[in-house]
Amino acid sequence: MHRFKLSVFSLAVAAAISQSALASQQSEAQGFIEDSSLNLLNRAFYFNRDFRNGGFNGAGTNGNKPGQENGYREEAAYGVMGFYESGFTQGTFGIGVDAYGFLGIRLDGGGGRTGTLLAPIGGDGKPEKDWGEAGGAVKLRWSNTVLKYGEQQFGNPVVGTGDARLLPETATGFFLSSEEFEGLALDAGHITAMNNFNSGNSDDELLIQYAGDVGDSMSWAGLTYTPADSLTLSFYGSHVEDTWDRYYANVGYTLALGDEQSLNLDLNVYRTNDVGQSLAGDIGNTDWSLAAKYSLGAHALTLAFQKIDDDAGFDYIGFNGIYLANSVQYSDFNAPGEESWQLRYDLDMASYGARGLTFMARYLRGSDIDSTGADARGGFFDADANNEKHWERDLEAKYVVQQGSAKDLALRVRHAVHRGSSNQIDGDVDEVRFIVEYPLSIL
Repeated sequence: MHRFKLSVFSLAVAAAISQSALASQQSEAQGFIEDSSLNLLNRAFYFNRDFRNGGFNGAGTNGNKPGQENGYREEAAYGVMGFYESGFTQGTFGIGVDAYGFLGIRLDGGGGRTGTLLAPIGGDGKPEKDWGEAGGAVKLRWSNTVLKYGEQQFGNPVVGTGDARLLPETATGFFLSSEEFEGLALDAGHITAMNNFNSGNSDDELLIQYAGDVGDSMSWAGLTYTPADSLTLSFYGSHVEDTWDRYYANVGYTLALGDEQSLNLDLNVYRTNDVGQSLAGDIGNTDWSLAAKYSLGAHALTLAFQKIDDDAGFDYIGFNGIYLANSVQYSDFNAPGEESWQLRYDLDMASYGARGLTFMARYLRGSDIDSTGADARGGFFDADANNEKHWERDLEAKYVVQQGSAKDLALRVRHAVHRGSSNQIDGDVDEVRFIVEYPLSIL
């Protein structure tokens, strides 16, 4: 790991030599109060998930409870999220703070229907009626480099907090971001705790989505280089204590084909090796995905292929800690040996006079799943899961109000259908999510 850190920073220095230095953001600081902002996000969330076979095959942390006789989940909740960001004090080094406060109110649920991760579960096994949490981070800026310590939301290809339920996840630790040179961004950090969707605690243990417990800390460092508007290159490395070392590379390229036409290619590659006590089992995987997106005016068509190598499957930390193309609404298509295809269509109705209205439809199919050789310490082992397959169909419609007193009010409905063979980990599911969001800028 130490050799990796040295190589990453050596690459950063080498790339920086050939880049033009950017103007210092800190030299333009207006002050702690003068540059501050306060924003509120109101969110109402209805979640309905129906396991058609009456149960759940898997052991993930995505809100399902293996062994429950009732395979039906239905909850509704309302949340208010406040985000305050101060400016930086003036001078060579600027100091500031970020803070947040979340409030959740359960509108409906319980009676055996809980398990969507919208609300925390109390000691009596029932969802809480209301709950809240608050946290923040102190920050220091020099030039265009910012170091933060505390709790915050963040995301990158090797670990990321999610925002797919009522209240978002947060993580606790050090976070470094730097953009000293044009086209070159550095991201690094070290975290020791995460706050999950249905928790009001800021010191929850780090959890892998499928296997559960991991080591007590995680560190990462990464570079994103944009030599041209059409090309992006990224490389990340991470270390999870007593669990794994993971490396990630990405190439994104967009080819302009004419008026309102383009072709985007996006390649993601992960390499994972277990370390220390191997808390998630023996791992030696190279997993990858390639997506091609053709855009023509209001229309976009995407075709993606994804391959999971070896016996371990692809597990990850944080709800958004996976950048593989076929990680979608319900399934990640990340089982041992799995190959999967995706076909997706997007439509923006602005070209037809309905600004703010968009539609999406996609279909995915995965096959060649073999979990019989997976390590039992991981989350994918199943002695009976051999030559399994599954498919998923997602539909989404979203409308954002463009003007008037309700400007930026967003309404979104998401529907998913998933079907798998008898021993496929995700089971047979029908799912509906209806989400209403209304942001307000206070400062």
